[in-house]
Amino acid sequence: MISVNDGDNGGGGSSGVKLSHEIKDVFSETGLLSKSPDFSYRPQQQEMAVAVAETLENTGILSVEAGTGVGKSLAYLIPAVKFALANDRKAVISTHTINLQEQLVNKDLPIVKKLLGAEFDAVLLKGRGNFVCPARLRRAMEKPRDLFSSSEAEELRAIYDWAEETLDGSVSDMDFQPSAKVWSQVCSEAHVCTRKSCGRGDACFYQNVRKRAEKAEVIVVNHTLFFTLFAAEVESLELGEAGNGGYLFANDFAILDEAHTLEDVAAKQLGMRLSQAGMFFDVQRLYNPKTKRGLLKTMRHGEGMLCAEELLDQAKEFFEQVNEVVEFGQYSREYRVRQAELVENTLALPLRNFWTSIEEAAEDLDKESAVRNELMDGARRLREMHGSLKLFLDQDDEQSVYWVEKGGRDNDNIVLQSAPINVADRLRNTMFGKGKSCVLTSATLGAGDEDLGYFKRRVGAESSRGVKIGSPFDYEKQMEIYVMKAMPDPGSEHYESSLAHWIERVLKYTEGKAFVLFTSYRVMRSVAEAMEDYFEEMGWRLLVQGDGMPRHQMVDVFREDVHSVLFGTDSFWAGVDVPGESLSNVIVTRLPFSVPDHPLVACKIEEIEANGGNAFMDYSVPEAIIKLRQGVGRLIRSEKDSGLVVILDNRVVTKRYGKLFLEALPPAPIKIVKQ
Repeated sequence: MISVNDGDNGGGGSSGVKLSHEIKDVFSETGLLSKSPDFSYRPQQQEMAVAVAETLENTGILSVEAGTGVGKSLAYLIPAVKFALANDRKAVISTHTINLQEQLVNKDLPIVKKLLGAEFDAVLLKGRGNFVCPARLRRAMEKPRDLFSSSEAEELRAIYDWAEETLDGSVSDMDFQPSAKVWSQVCSEAHVCTRKSCGRGDACFYQNVRKRAEKAEVIVVNHTLFFTLFAAEVESLELGEAGNGGYLFANDFAILDEAHTLEDVAAKQLGMRLSQAGMFFDVQRLYNPKTKRGLLKTMRHGEGMLCAEELLDQAKEFFEQVNEVVEFGQYSREYRVRQAELVENTLALPLRNFWTSIEEAAEDLDKESAVRNELMDGARRLREMHGSLKLFLDQDDEQSVYWVEKGGRDNDNIVLQSAPINVADRLRNTMFGKGKSCVLTSATLGAGDEDLGYFKRRVGAESSRGVKIGSPFDYEKQMEIYVMKAMPDPGSEHYESSLAHWIERVLKYTEGKAFVLFTSYRVMRSVAEAMEDYFEEMGWRLLVQGDGMPRHQMVDVFREDVHSVLFGTDSFWAGVDVPGESLSNVIVTRLPFSVPDHPLVACKIEEIEANGGNAFMDYSVPEAIIKLRQGVGRLIRSEKDSGLVVILDNRVVTKRYGKLFLEALPPAPIKIVKQ
């Protein structure tokens, strides 16, 4: 048995043995893992595990790309757990997808616990809004008709019945999806569900998870929550304050899996977002003039209700004015704002009046009152709206980009947004600075560069050690890559009809069983419509993204219906796992270049060019290469998988930059089809 808690010995292994040496033995052909019947020795997995161990014992930063099939999870979990236990440090494991989170908590970490024979607590930390607050739920049940319609009151009763039985207390444990309105009145809130009000005993689900997290050795989170919580640390350090010395907890270390999403997630969480729908939702929680329901109505607080009504009227006019002054393109949902004071700030006074009225009402209540806490939380939200609105209209931060976006099913939700142009500048010292220990990993970090330099520059981890580890799969035998040189240029008149023609030809080779990946939703719908008769004739089911079926359900149906074909856009290029015969063919309709009309992308391009760089080669091509690698990576998910990758974009063989795409793909035979 391997010792895991021999105290501080300069790295976390058995006394006198470096962690990296010990880990190398654990993953060897005769090591600890070899005793498991499911283990097969993979030198790639061993290499990654040793690199992780070396990074932790030397307090450094590691960027490691590990191909599909390496077994990344165990390669970082085992050294992370051993290091955490030996050095009394907390391991924070962050992922992008829920599927990987659940895999870590329900499968991989129990395996680690069994293999090491060690006792440790691993907690899946979710945002507090995921948890029902029993105290808020009880209060809502006291006067449901004052807050909800009859159908909403029935939903409230269903939540109450579920809460009586659940052990988890989070919305993911429910067998139905509650409406946002009802859930918002019963979920955990920062200033309502507190340690003081809900932390006594063990009745509160969120407070229980929080207590466990503070004592646990391993914390699992998603990237959004990671950067939401880490944003406070970033702000402290940027203001010259001390911070807590870690990422989410004092003296912790972090491992970010699916790190190829890090730049985008960090930009969103370090920026601001204020939506019309969100503002209306939060105000109407307090009082809705149309339904005559809300907390202020139950209190008979006339002044507050008048303030709510005035704010809603002003907000409607404000967002209508924003919509009038911006000019959205024909297919664009975003409009970049380049100058301050896009419109007059007519909401500042109504927001202030409303929160002042609420706070005055709260002052008359007992400090321990639950209603007082609800009112103060409402006032806090209004203050945050006020701050976000001022930030957006003033545009004081020259290092951020600002834009207006249309959202919602009918494009009727106006959203004000900003994000840092260069995430690297925000993270370089705060996340990857002196004394930090962090591992960044993914199957696709690089753009064909051996040292992962492109990725490291984008996120500010230039000082990190870059390691690129190949896949154990035999791509020479398992995969064939076809490039259709005969396809016309994407801008040509007959492009869409040619797409349908070649997709038909290719699908016959594999009898369906294909993902067809598009970069344009409009083109995807057009080609799907043109091919309806073909699929009916072949007897194959066609699944098209956007037809009303949720993404996970589409994948389940595709997996079960062996000859089906799935047409998908952006979200199907990555994070979808379909091993086996059902996916034998991945058709890439077009190289996935980002359209530079999104304000954030346009700003990044401008910055590169302003600094003397070539935006196309320095940004557009690497980004497209990474996304192509992700799309191609859907095909081979196990040692038994085999199939075709078909690229219906002749630019990979007709343009000088095309060879960069081909060189970045797995080492499989490439065949050029000229006619």
